[in-house]
Amino acid sequence: MLYLDQMHRQVSIDFLPQRIVSLVPSQTELLFHLGLADRIVGVTKFCIHPQEQTKLIAKIGGTKNVNLEAIIKLQPDLIIGNKEENQAEDIEALTRLFPVWMSDIYTLPEAMDMITGIGEITGTQATAKEIAHKIQAQFANLTPLAPSVKAAYFIWQNPFMAVGRQTFIDDMLARCGFENAFGHLSRYPEITKEDLQRANPEVILLSSEPYPFKEKHVAKFAEICPEAIIKVVDGERFSWYGSRLLLSAAYFQELSAEIRASL
Repeated sequence: MLYLDQMHRQVSIDFLPQRIVSLVPSQTELLFHLGLADRIVGVTKFCIHPQEQTKLIAKIGGTKNVNLEAIIKLQPDLIIGNKEENQAEDIEALTRLFPVWMSDIYTLPEAMDMITGIGEITGTQATAKEIAHKIQAQFANLTPLAPSVKAAYFIWQNPFMAVGRQTFIDDMLARCGFENAFGHLSRYPEITKEDLQRANPEVILLSSEPYPFKEKHVAKFAEICPEAIIKVVDGERFSWYGSRLLLSAAYFQELSAEIRASL
């Protein structure tokens, strides 16, 4: 059968895949939620959920530097990756050898399409649709901040890097009722202290990943924007676009309530 992935590539596979390699942490977690634990043979070193199960599976490097030889040894009959998180040259090399299904996600609807698409190619359509339906229902009940609150979301320091437009996190911020202070910039821009002062956000959100911001980092940002509300937030709830989204809407509702109470 031919399946169309989110990069509009045709993926040919004529049987139910039994040896799956996942190149993306959020999609690895989804595979477990789909009941595919016994069919996952390789994951990245960043695939940490569910912890007790992923630690027992062969590691094939990182998302940006996959170990092609390790994957070849595993002889997968399906590889699942993502356009942003994986390197194009790695995907091209793997596609010459194995079926590779790719996601390309910037919004919640695209995340839902990914979930149902992976469900289709793995024969777990019913469970995938159930997960997607629950996530959609939870987000439908999410009450965003109103009026919107100007916020800057940081993912790195030295140099400071924030989230711009055309990102999944930007879509999540909007659904919370945040106006992205750097939404006019593309993707993940480097931000100077002067840039941050000029943007003058009401709220600064420090993500727990990929840079592990902690409470100790709050003071540095408070020196730059002393009037801003500064919070360390769970980056997985903002950036993981698989079944972890089942936890996101409730988390966003609590965060919005905290912000509203602090304004």
